[in-house]
Amino acid sequence: MNPEVNPSYTQQPWAKARPRRQRGPESIHLLEHHLADVGACFEALLEQPTIRQRLAHSGGLDILDDATASRISLFAALHDIGKVNTGFQTQVWRDMDYPSGQRKPSRAGHTLDLSPVLSGDDNDTSQWFFDALGWWDEAIAWDYDDGETVCALFITALSHHGRPLQLDGARSPNQRIWKPYGGLNPAGSVRRIGYLARRWFPSAFNPAAPPLPSAPAFQHHFLGLCNLADWIGSDEQWFPYYSAPDDDYISAARRKARNAVAEIGLNVSNRRPLPDALPSFRSLFDFSPNAIQQATQKASLATQLVIIESETGSGKTEAALYRFARMYQAGLVDGLYFALPTRAAASQIHGRVKSFVTRMFPDGNFPEPVLAIPGYLRAGAAAGRHLPDYEVWWDNHAADGRPWAAESPKRFLAAQIAVGTIDQAMLGALKVKNAHLRSSILARNLLVVDEVHASDIYMSEVLKCLLEAHANAGGYALLMSATLGSTARQRWLRRSGRYDSGPSLNEAIAAPYPAVSVQSPDGESISDAGENGQDKTVHIAAVPEMSDFAAVAGRALTAARAGAKALVIRNTVSHAVGTQQALQDLAGPGDAGLLFAVKGTPTLHHGRFAAADRELLDRRVEKLLGQGRPPGGCVVIGTQTLEQSLDLDADLLITDLCPADVLLQRIGRLHRHRGNARPKDYDQPSCIVLTPPDNDLAPLLKRGQNPNGLGPHGYVYRSLQVLEATRRLIAAHSQWRIPEMNRELVERATHHEALEAITQEMGDEWREHANDNEGGYIAEAQTARNDTINFGKSFFADNRETLFPNDEERIRTRTGDDRVDLHFAPHPPSPLDQSQLIDRIAAPSRWLGNQEIPDTIQPTPVDGGFEFSVGDRKFRYDRLGLRRA
Repeated sequence: MNPEVNPSYTQQPWAKARPRRQRGPESIHLLEHHLADVGACFEALLEQPTIRQRLAHSGGLDILDDATASRISLFAALHDIGKVNTGFQTQVWRDMDYPSGQRKPSRAGHTLDLSPVLSGDDNDTSQWFFDALGWWDEAIAWDYDDGETVCALFITALSHHGRPLQLDGARSPNQRIWKPYGGLNPAGSVRRIGYLARRWFPSAFNPAAPPLPSAPAFQHHFLGLCNLADWIGSDEQWFPYYSAPDDDYISAARRKARNAVAEIGLNVSNRRPLPDALPSFRSLFDFSPNAIQQATQKASLATQLVIIESETGSGKTEAALYRFARMYQAGLVDGLYFALPTRAAASQIHGRVKSFVTRMFPDGNFPEPVLAIPGYLRAGAAAGRHLPDYEVWWDNHAADGRPWAAESPKRFLAAQIAVGTIDQAMLGALKVKNAHLRSSILARNLLVVDEVHASDIYMSEVLKCLLEAHANAGGYALLMSATLGSTARQRWLRRSGRYDSGPSLNEAIAAPYPAVSVQSPDGESISDAGENGQDKTVHIAAVPEMSDFAAVAGRALTAARAGAKALVIRNTVSHAVGTQQALQDLAGPGDAGLLFAVKGTPTLHHGRFAAADRELLDRRVEKLLGQGRPPGGCVVIGTQTLEQSLDLDADLLITDLCPADVLLQRIGRLHRHRGNARPKDYDQPSCIVLTPPDNDLAPLLKRGQNPNGLGPHGYVYRSLQVLEATRRLIAAHSQWRIPEMNRELVERATHHEALEAITQEMGDEWREHANDNEGGYIAEAQTARNDTINFGKSFFADNRETLFPNDEERIRTRTGDDRVDLHFAPHPPSPLDQSQLIDRIAAPSRWLGNQEIPDTIQPTPVDGGFEFSVGDRKFRYDRLGLRRA
């Protein structure tokens, strides 16, 4: 629909236009006003000391002087200058507005259609375009590279939609859209913008100013901030449409920009009301710091990367939060992003962070921690829901902009304090739209990553790229793990260019644990943290019942009938569902209260539930097995969604065989809290590990088995050497003393010397398997390197090397995470809560094949849920989650 606009729109270039159905007093926003809005927003961002310092650091500068700040603010303002072309401007014209007898200009955009002008393919337009600015020749002298840096920053600003702009071959020259048409005069509009830009940023033209930073990393950081400034400057909440030319509009734009930046929470100058003396650890957490927490406090605040290694349940979260509080008070960081491996863990930690923040800011003026999980819409205690036209309603009726960062996953990292999955942070290192926005705005905050380990080569490479960019901008990070091997620890701590084979197996086992490691000029420095008083002895045994669902369910049900909390963790959803179905078949009339259920509906916990139902599952499992768990027995069956970072406390753990480091994480949910009452036969920690028949892994080398995620055909834990090493550790040690044995258990199951010994012993098939694994690891690492941004490449000099792939939707934060959102209309009710509607479900793309995905799918109600089809593929969604019908 064409908008109804002020008649001046045929002469005055517009930037924003409102459809007819939304028309009001102002239906367009002039281009010159929008440029002023975004330039002012960028300027307001640079008024924040930490944001300014991070940008300076990325360019190799100690400080960002005022002239340089004005110059890059000017470039940010020019981000939409391509909209002066007639192909763009006439998009809102009505038929009556076109001059009679003249050919209409072809429809055009404002970024790619400018590429031939910038590359020189349209030389005639290039000549008048840069002459019309009035000061381009003067600007070329702003660097020592004959204008190369200036050109790069201009191109960077034009890439503000979140993807680097392609120069050569992006569009064929189209001189007609740059020539006068009707009342439009692109050259005159460029002259007007050039004149105004010089008035807006006079300091940029200081001849004594230092040259612009030439480091490509500076361009990448600038792009992220420019992307953010455009998002803020395009929000009508702060920048309502205004269609009358006004030479002094910049004054209003600056006032609005400062207000917007403050309301979003990016201006922390009014949020540093901490007392002169930081509250004590005990006052923030109600207990005195243990060994690992004290050791973390000893690490210098100037250290950019710290790694905490300690057993699960030892208080690493509190150690990280207190380090954040100290860094925040010292002015080293503006906020915090706490990254967890799963949505369930993020949801649980979000509650703990909310409590911490209210104590950290006792006067009540505290930032609202955002839950950075797509679809959850939570900021502090406020919950929101999506409305039409991308609006969001908040249940606290907040009128300010503080929930702004919570309203879209692309904005999550703009929150001052956020808790979410590691995926949201890693998207800042991948070649996907708006990646630079994520990494640039994350740089101001402390990045905490929980449960780092070496199991996923792809994720490790992506995270390493993110951490390097974060550190290069002067950012700070803290990594936590209960099960980090020496090779992985060295990978994180190793400075660029340092490569060696790492410690021997004996040296790795001898390393202290629990420990705190930091980067040092010579590589890594690791210090013994001492014992935390959380030691426990776990009785562990392997039983060959991996595929016997009834036997597994029977063990769990027997424990629950005795009053125990039994936690069953299967490697795959199919085995989890099979175990749940067997449990329901075994359960008698008197056992109904022993089965994990949501609102009376028996169910299980895994990743193939709709986001709304995952929230219900997360809350329910936390209530049954979390802090303050109720008395009585129960059985909770799930997958890896239950193994990491969750504060769960089970009396009995039944788990599939998995690598030793993962197994230790699962054991971390066993007898986690000493004060909880436990039934007599389950008062000692006991773990049952489910293995293949005869405890023999060799058959898993061949197809035709049911691997349950194990080995080369299982796709979850593919190294049989690691699994065999773990199985042998279980056979050799019927009691695992934790944390005393943690270091040895992890190293003997993951160190290359231990794995090579198993390969040599097991023969040729295992050697071939090891070689295939090595090739797979190399391929994963290479894929990650291809998918990650090279922050050392210039948007001008190395333009083609900075471009994102056209099929960037194939890029994922996790290997195998290839889910596709399926949208429903009408929205069917949840099988777990009839009052809750399901608008979408993420399905594995391999289930969909080459089927065309419709915009909306009509579900068919069935008993206990609903069914639907995508092409010739049929699916069912019920209390067991999403399955193929």
